[in-house]
Amino acid sequence: MTPEIGHYAAALALVFSMAQGVIPLWGAHKNNPLLMNVAVVTARFQFILVLLAFICLILSFVASDFSVALVAQNSHTLKPLIYKISGVWGNHEGSMLLWILILAFFGLLVGEFGNNLPPSLRARVLSIQGLIGAGFIAFLLFTSNPFIRLDPPPLQGSGLNPLLQDPGLAFHPPFLYLGYVGFSMAFSFAIAALIEGRVDPAWARWVRPWTLVAWTSLTIGIALGSWWAYYELGWGGWWFWDPVENASFLPWLLGTALLHSALVLEKRDTLKSWTILLSILAFGASLLGTFLVRSGVLTSVHTFATDPERGVFILLLFLIVLGGGLLLYAIRAQSLKVGGLFAPISREGALILNNLFLATSFAVVLLGTLYPLLLDAFGAGKVSVGAPFFNATFVPLMVPLLIACPIGAKMAWKRGDLSGALSRLKAAFAASLVVIIFSMLLDENRSLLAAGSLGIAAWLMIGITLDFLEKIGLPKRSAGEVFRRFVNLPRSVWGAATAHFALGVMVAGITVSSVWQVERIQIMRPGDKVEIGGYTVLFEGAGQVDGPNYTALQGSFSVFRGTDKVTVLLPEKRSYPAENSSTTEAAIHTNLYSDLYIVLGDTDQKGGWATRIYFNPLVPWIWVGAILMAAGGAVSLTDRRLRVGAPRRAVHTENSAIPQEH
Repeated sequence: MTPEIGHYAAALALVFSMAQGVIPLWGAHKNNPLLMNVAVVTARFQFILVLLAFICLILSFVASDFSVALVAQNSHTLKPLIYKISGVWGNHEGSMLLWILILAFFGLLVGEFGNNLPPSLRARVLSIQGLIGAGFIAFLLFTSNPFIRLDPPPLQGSGLNPLLQDPGLAFHPPFLYLGYVGFSMAFSFAIAALIEGRVDPAWARWVRPWTLVAWTSLTIGIALGSWWAYYELGWGGWWFWDPVENASFLPWLLGTALLHSALVLEKRDTLKSWTILLSILAFGASLLGTFLVRSGVLTSVHTFATDPERGVFILLLFLIVLGGGLLLYAIRAQSLKVGGLFAPISREGALILNNLFLATSFAVVLLGTLYPLLLDAFGAGKVSVGAPFFNATFVPLMVPLLIACPIGAKMAWKRGDLSGALSRLKAAFAASLVVIIFSMLLDENRSLLAAGSLGIAAWLMIGITLDFLEKIGLPKRSAGEVFRRFVNLPRSVWGAATAHFALGVMVAGITVSSVWQVERIQIMRPGDKVEIGGYTVLFEGAGQVDGPNYTALQGSFSVFRGTDKVTVLLPEKRSYPAENSSTTEAAIHTNLYSDLYIVLGDTDQKGGWATRIYFNPLVPWIWVGAILMAAGGAVSLTDRRLRVGAPRRAVHTENSAIPQEH
């Protein structure tokens, strides 16, 4: 009975989403308050019904109800409870239901907490959300129904893909979907603004919190996916430029540009047309990623195996949403009034430069991702576009962007002083030069690229730190004044400084782990030793161990630094009988500065085992940086100035001014 309740709730949610998409939109057109208020009621009921459907699916998985085809295909009675629950979204149908739930939840938030929005704008935003929800619920019910029954049901399920039976993958998809779907709010606000013909600083302030939620969630989701690939796939790397990895990176790039563009619109009432376009394209990129993952055009450990019918449906949905949004933009964008003027050398100019490089980077990654697919689709042969292409095209675009970041933070609005900004960054420049020189001296290969990248990382971290210290008055003001400014500094300034500093941390981690990684591949027998990265690794042997739903061959490696025993690492080769599949489980010893990474391979039948041992210096900084970046977004979200309402222009005196967001 539970699956039938879930199926009925999803079907009823489709009715409410269609009502939410049509009635309030007509009410806003006719300026009818009663019809506009229908948006709040329908958004509430849509969320309740989708939540009920999702709970029913979870209960079916927890109870191992193999009469439900989806449960039979993706669960097993021996599977641990956490993976029974995460198995709900570890497949196409369940993940789509989670996507719809998040979409409905965002609509609920606007309905319940958007009382300060103009009634017509709120009605139109919720209507657009309702139409998007109707499209995806229809996609779920007509091509991807998660509640289909089996008769007769099997006695046992097929189990979940072993690669997905991991804590990182339990949380990775929900955060990704929060990011993907979060950009639907920016899209809905953009379409509503185009219909109303109203784009102003207040609109930018309404959009920025939703964009921050999406960007922060997507940052966490991408970081979790990278971390999972690093320790689960056993290849020693953290990013492969896989098309599905790129599919999540594309909306992140546009979302980053949108955050900075919306800031210019909020502060200076300019870049209206461009901000609207970014809002449309960011959600379009999210939908493109959805199509790539679910259409069957890609073969990847990240994709869902789907049939062409689903691919065609979601492609049509993508074309309708993006095409309709761009068509409305083409019609109405010319009517948007140009805002305040500014000099090229200014805070606005720096943020436009930021947008230029981010948009170009998006185009490069998009081209590298789609080019092989287009060639294959037109019968022009198969090509592979991988790391060499992206390293040669994407990285050079990032260099000027990263260099400009601390400089832009020093610029004033409207008209800046470039020489003055550079003079206040002399310490950062000197420090980065020292880092470059030391890197060249320590590197046997004398890699100028690696040294330069580390210099840029130092430039970023020290430059952002100097800017923050200047904002709180160090070293020119008294201790009391510094403390007062420190306490009263807007949280968005804290968040921006944290996120930009984190970018420098990530650049350092990426550079060092890529250039100075040490790899050892060998056959080892019990008692054999390998010297790597200052460690001595002693192979003790391998034996069989049993897990809750798998058996494994587990190697034992004692790790020494000098004569001191540091740890024992236990890499595994797991076999899952229910899924008839196996995985490689790397063992990692980590600290703030490096990872020792060991993978156990196959036996040579002579008492030896193939082993791969990596020393990855500074690789933890990649995920530390990602955590700091997401934390910066979360801190910015708590800024009281991001509450719904029109921004007010404050009046400051020279002695009492509190620095504002940059």
